[in-house]
Amino acid sequence: MKKVLFIDRDGTLVIEPPVDYQLDSLEKLEFYPKVMRNLGFIRGKLDFEFVMVTNQDGLGTSSFPEETFWPAHNLMMKTLEGEGITFDDICIDRSMPADNAPTRKPRTGMLGKYMNPDEYDLAGSFVIGDRPTDVELAKNLGCRAIFLQADTTALKPLSEGGQAACEGLEQVCALATTDWDRVAEFLFAGERRAEVRRTTKETDIFVAVDLDGSGRCDICSGLGFFDHMLEQIGKHGGMDLTIRVKGDLHVDEHHTIEDTALALGECLYRSLGSKRGIERYGYALPMDDCLCQVCLDFGGRPWLVWDADFKREKIGDMPTEMFLHFFKSLSDAARMNLNIKAEGQNEHHKIEGIFKALARALKMAVRRDIYHYELPSSKGVL
Repeated sequence: MKKVLFIDRDGTLVIEPPVDYQLDSLEKLEFYPKVMRNLGFIRGKLDFEFVMVTNQDGLGTSSFPEETFWPAHNLMMKTLEGEGITFDDICIDRSMPADNAPTRKPRTGMLGKYMNPDEYDLAGSFVIGDRPTDVELAKNLGCRAIFLQADTTALKPLSEGGQAACEGLEQVCALATTDWDRVAEFLFAGERRAEVRRTTKETDIFVAVDLDGSGRCDICSGLGFFDHMLEQIGKHGGMDLTIRVKGDLHVDEHHTIEDTALALGECLYRSLGSKRGIERYGYALPMDDCLCQVCLDFGGRPWLVWDADFKREKIGDMPTEMFLHFFKSLSDAARMNLNIKAEGQNEHHKIEGIFKALARALKMAVRRDIYHYELPSSKGVL
């Protein structure tokens, strides 16, 4: 079955004029950054049909005469076509918001032919747009949305129908970004998310990772300092990280820390998928009196080199003897080579620097280039 990209025009393909929201002159025509290279890539590499869906309020009336609309629109289309970007269908609604027309986004009146389940795979299709109504359109069509905003915050005020409706829109949103590079990467190479549940007689652990997130963290291990260190991985690694741990802390901290490392490592391994296009290698950083170096390789062979000594028995509520054990377990489960070195006097700074350096090394190593989508190995396998 056919898949479709339903693409908004103003604010998605071109910059929406900030005052009157009407692209009614050639002087106002400005393309969205990086849109041509990435849409051309998507058009050439993937099998989506391209359908433009746009509301043009009052087009053809005295408030928006036809003769002011078509010159800029036609130039936009001709320019896109010159970059290999053609549209299979163009759907323009001319109604005003107060009309409540069935053809006006987020309603689906213009898109009836695409709602044929025998011909179109709407579950595998996307709406790309910059407004909450574009996400609503995706929900109404039964597909997912790519929201050209930095995050989904703009969806929260849509309280019509109550909080459940807001949550529904956020669930429909597969990606929120203002960067067309991320849009193309997402469509071409897919999501890099994973979840791991590890349950033993000693611990019950849930870990979720989104390598292409924004650094959002939801972490609770029962050990305050350990939570603080794990948060460094998400924040400085640019990945969304959820870690929920119930451990036998009435015994001691050992099982909680070790099993968390194993679950996190397995989650990183799964989220990397085929590893195609990744940088593979990754970092040294200073933190006040300390210099911390974490070099890693997602080459599939676990190994740990540890060169860091601690004079204190504990930092916060975390035994310093468990730092080595944590990184050994993480290295094993993630199938990665870790080489860690730290110099300095302040023990807190030293271990926090190691976790931050790990995060930055991860961020470097998992960076993905869809224009060089090959395994970074002369062996042809990782």
